[in-house]
Order: sequence, then C-alpha cells, then structure tokens
Amino acid sequence: MRADTGLLVRATLGFFFVSLWTMGGIILTPELKTDAAWIPWFQLALATCLIWHRTLPLAGAGIVVLFGYATWCYGAFHLADYPVFLGVAAYLILTGLNRTLYGIRPLDVVRAAAAVTLMWASVEKWAYPEWTAPLLAAKPGMTFGASPELFMKAAGVVEFTLAFALIWTPLVRRTAAIILAAIFVSAVFEFGKVDAIGHSGIIVVLVAIAADDARIAVRRRDVALAPAYYAVALTGFLTLYYVGHAAMYGALFSAPVI
Repeated sequence: MRADTGLLVRATLGFFFVSLWTMGGIILTPELKTDAAWIPWFQLALATCLIWHRTLPLAGAGIVVLFGYATWCYGAFHLADYPVFLGVAAYLILTGLNRTLYGIRPLDVVRAAAAVTLMWASVEKWAYPEWTAPLLAAKPGMTFGASPELFMKAAGVVEFTLAFALIWTPLVRRTAAIILAAIFVSAVFEFGKVDAIGHSGIIVVLVAIAADDARIAVRRRDVALAPAYYAVALTGFLTLYYVGHAAMYGALFSAPVI
C-alpha cells in the first residue's frame, strides 16, 4: 500500500478529472460552475497527463491554471476553501521532477495543504451555520438529537481539531487522517456520486497520509506545548477568516461563540 501511494493518487485524480469532463460545467469542484467550453476538455487533458510520470508536472501546472481561473471567476476569499488543490498540484510537480520543496517531501506539502483547507472549512461552519440548515432540515438524523446550532459548533470543533492533528506527530496525523477519511467516505453513502467525485481528491490524500510510515523524533517539549500551538492556530484562522471577510465583503454580524 505504502509503495503504491503515488499510483493510487494518480488513479484517483484521473477518475476525478474524467468525471468532471463527463459532468461538464465544473471547475475543479462541483460547487464552482462555469459556462466555459474549454474547461471540461482541459480537465480531460489533465487526466491524460496523469498516465505518465514525466507528464505529472504538466498535470500539476494545469491544476494551478484552473485554480487561478476559478479565483478570477469567484474571488480569492471563495477559493480559500480549496488550497488542497494547490497542494495536490505541488505534489504532482515535485513527484514528476523527483524533487522536494527545500527538503519537504511532496506528501508533506499536500498534507499541510489539506490541513489548512479543513481548518478553514471548520471556521466557515461557525461563520455561516445557516448554509447547512437546509441539509439538516432534510436529514435531521445527522444531528443525533442535538440542536442544529449545537451540532454545527461541535462539527466545527471536531473538524478543526482533526485538521490540526494532520500537521502533528506521525501517529497523531495518521489517526486523524483515518478518522477524516472515514467521515468523508461515509458521507458518500448519504449524498451520492457527486459527493464521491467532489471529495475523491481529498479522500485519496488522507489515505496517503494514513499509509505514510515516515518517522520523526518527537520532543517532550513539543508535546507539552500542543495546547498552546492549537490555541495559536485557532486564533490565527479565526482572525484571518473574519478580518479577511470584513476587508472584502464587510464584517459578519457576530463573532462565533464556540
């Protein structure tokens, strides 16, 4: 499994881009719609580039082009939900060139991007819980008997904590990756094939993280300071989200009470 991680990532991304070509009218994720006729064919070309190791940098560069186009269409704040795509692009480019990023492995680059993506998404659950209200109304069993307000606050805390764990020690991040992958896979059974396509990229990244057997020395001081690091990360993402939102769209009505 560990030896075949690269092949698994390429195969899953190939499925992802072929699916987007089949569906049409989508930039990288089903949420980002487009009328541009060249986008589906460009994404099919990226799937083709994933077949050969030498063309992986082209696939990575193509993802950057699509991300840039989506940013131009939807704005930087909207695309802040999806930095994992830039991580995947970096992974493909570095893997294809057999390089590291100043000593950082390609898998570690995409792991950091996945962590940032999920931490940002968790803050969004606190900032805009009403976006999920129709879903919770249609599927009330998801809340396990809790009120929608409490469920969204708790879901954000759980997601942020697991995302933060992705940048922690090997055992912690592998455990977090397994839990997060299980959550995403279970959602596929609930929401269907579009969800499977949209989340296939991050699921395969989480599987790759879970399979990674790299070892690093962990100092006791770092373990003791984990709560402080967590508090800094939480404060930083809350500040970035709310200050960034205020700068681009105006202040939100209230800060989150977690």
